Amino acid sequence: MIVFLSFLCIASYAAVIVLGIKLYLVRKSMEEIRGELERYLGADTNVLLTVSTRDKKVRALAAELNRQLRALREQRWKYQSGDRELKEAVTNISHDLRTPLTAVCGYLHLLAQEECTAGAARYLALIENRLRAMTGLTEELFRYSVILSGETQLSFALLNVGNVLEESLSAFYAAFTGRGIVPEITMPKEPVIRKLDRMALSRVFENLLNNALKYSDGDLNVVLRENGEVCFSNAAAELDEVLVGRIFDRFFTVSAASKGGGLGLSIAKTFARRMGGQIWAEYRDGRLLVTVKFERED
Repeated sequence: MIVFLSFLCIASYAAVIVLGIKLYLVRKSMEEIRGELERYLGADTNVLLTVSTRDKKVRALAAELNRQLRALREQRWKYQSGDRELKEAVTNISHDLRTPLTAVCGYLHLLAQEECTAGAARYLALIENRLRAMTGLTEELFRYSVILSGETQLSFALLNVGNVLEESLSAFYAAFTGRGIVPEITMPKEPVIRKLDRMALSRVFENLLNNALKYSDGDLNVVLRENGEVCFSNAAAELDEVLVGRIFDRFFTVSAASKGGGLGLSIAKTFARRMGGQIWAEYRDGRLLVTVKFERED
């Protein structure tokens, strides 16, 4: 009896050891799968998952994950191919539009110098105004296509964010005062220094100011905080939470009679992200708040 119990104990210990080893190997395989999956999902590679264990269940899991990985890569390739073709088409279209528009502007200028009746002069002025708006939209589309194509290379340097913001505000000051808007500006005592691209940062601020100029109900508050946040806020009764949730979408405009092509804020978002920043919009108590933030690099 004692011998039997001893044998049973030994067998139990052996079974526990075997199960422990098997559990260790399974956990090791799961960790291998997790690490490889994390690495391959973020990389442009055709390498598949591999496991060192012979456990059938683990190997079946790896096989299924590889199948899903192949499908995901195929979908990614189709998306990248379609996105690249769309960007190229937008660039070509916008470029092709610029040449005839420039020619039309030239001919219209020559025509305006000819003698004509008052009615004809009025129609020419209307045509010139619409043509100027169309030219502006075409230029906006062309600039956006260039940004998306990656041709715009950023050059990073330590910048005083407050100085760049003041320059942008100065450029728009006459336009705001022309609409009876006197911007209220709040700056910190200490300079806010960040490693950014001056051109891209200016474009972000200018596009946000241009948006406020178009849709403000008569005011504008600009606040630069020490943590690198710049908040632009203005009253905007025609907006709501749903519309504000879409203002960074490409070609989105508040109404069909919008004063722009719906690319300004999308360009601002693209540049902010390329510089490692964040940008978001909120709607509170009838006011639009657009905030862009650049973290300090440690």
